[in-house]
Amino acid sequence: MDQFHDIRPYNDAEVAEVLNNLVEMPDFINTIIGFRFAQWPKFLNAPLAFFVKLALKRQIANISNVHEFQMRVASYMERMIKTTTSSVEYRGIEKLEKGVGYLFLSNHRDIAMDPAFVNYGLYLAGLDTVRIAIGDNLLRRPFVSDLMRLNKSFIVKRSANGIREMMAAFGQLSSYITESLTKDQANIWIAQKEGRAKDGLDQTDPAIIKMFFMSQKKEKIAFSDAMANLKIVPVSIAYEYDPCAFDKARELHQKSTTGNYEKAEFEDIDSIKNGIVGQKGKVVVTFGDVIKDGFETPEEFVAEVDRQIITNYAIQTTNEAALALQQGLPTTDSSFSSYLERCPANLKETVLAMYANPLKQQQKYLNKHGE
Repeated sequence: MDQFHDIRPYNDAEVAEVLNNLVEMPDFINTIIGFRFAQWPKFLNAPLAFFVKLALKRQIANISNVHEFQMRVASYMERMIKTTTSSVEYRGIEKLEKGVGYLFLSNHRDIAMDPAFVNYGLYLAGLDTVRIAIGDNLLRRPFVSDLMRLNKSFIVKRSANGIREMMAAFGQLSSYITESLTKDQANIWIAQKEGRAKDGLDQTDPAIIKMFFMSQKKEKIAFSDAMANLKIVPVSIAYEYDPCAFDKARELHQKSTTGNYEKAEFEDIDSIKNGIVGQKGKVVVTFGDVIKDGFETPEEFVAEVDRQIITNYAIQTTNEAALALQQGLPTTDSSFSSYLERCPANLKETVLAMYANPLKQQQKYLNKHGE
C-alpha cells in the first residue's frame, strides 16, 4: 500500500493519464488563454480553446515520464531566464555530489521561482532535480495540483484541522521526506518557514526542524544523528528585483494599518504568474555547506541554518540603494530610482524596507558575531 499516495509526486506510470486529463480540463485551458492571449477579444475564447487543446495534445504526445515532462519545463525555464533576468549565478553548487540526496532548506521569496531556480542549477550541473514541498493552500484548482505533482512536487497539508489531524499530517510528511532522502537518495526543496518572507527578513521556523525529526525520533535516533542523516544544505536566493514586491507591500501595509488582510480566492495563482513573467534582474542562488552533527537541539540547528542563509545572501545593488535611501543618503542606482517612481506613494517606505532588510539583517548578524 502506498502510504504517501495523497501527498507524493506522480510517478512515471501515472504521467500519460494525468496529462491527458489535464488537456480536457476547461479551467486549465481557460487559464492558458488568459495567460497567453489576455489582450485578445473574449469572443475568440471558444476557437482559441480548440487550438490550444490541439497544440497541447501535440506537445504531450511524446511525454511518457516525469523526466520528459521536466525537460519540457526546462525549455520554458530557459526562455523565461532570457526574457526576465539579466543574469543567473550559482555559487557553491560545485560542493554537491551526484547520487546523494540533499535537503535544500531555502529562504523564500517567490512561490514558484525559488525552487525553479534551484532545480535549474541542479539540472545544469548534471544533478538530480528536487522534490518540491508545496502547501495545499496553493492547490485549490485541480489543474494546479496536477501540474505541480507532475513536476515532482509533494503536498504539505497546511489545512489540517485539530491537533490529531495536524500531527498525523506532519508525521506522514516527515516520513516521506526521510524516505526520499535516505532510501531514494532524492533531493528535496523546502522553504525555511511557511509562506514567503514578504518583509525581506529570513528566519527559520523551529517547527520545520522538529517536523524533520519526527519520523526518526520514533526510531530512537538522537537529534544530532537524525539531522546529519538528512544532509541539510541551507540555500540563499537573492533577486535584484522582486516582481511581486508592490503586491507584498500592499499586503504588509494593509496589515499594519488595519490589522487584517484577506487574500482573494486565487491571489496565490496570480502571484505565481507574476513571479514567472515579471522582471527579476540579477538572480544569485548560493548553496551553503551540508550541516553535519554537533547540534543537539532544534534551536541550535535553526541558528546554524539562519547563519548560513543570512551570511550567504548575495547583496544586490537594490539592497544597497534601498538602505541608502532609508538613511537619507544619495544613491547612484538610477534604475532603482526609476523603479520606485512606479511604486504607489503610500507603499514606498514598505518597499524600501523590503529591499533594505536583507542587507541590514546581514550587517547586524556579522557585527554581532564578528564574522
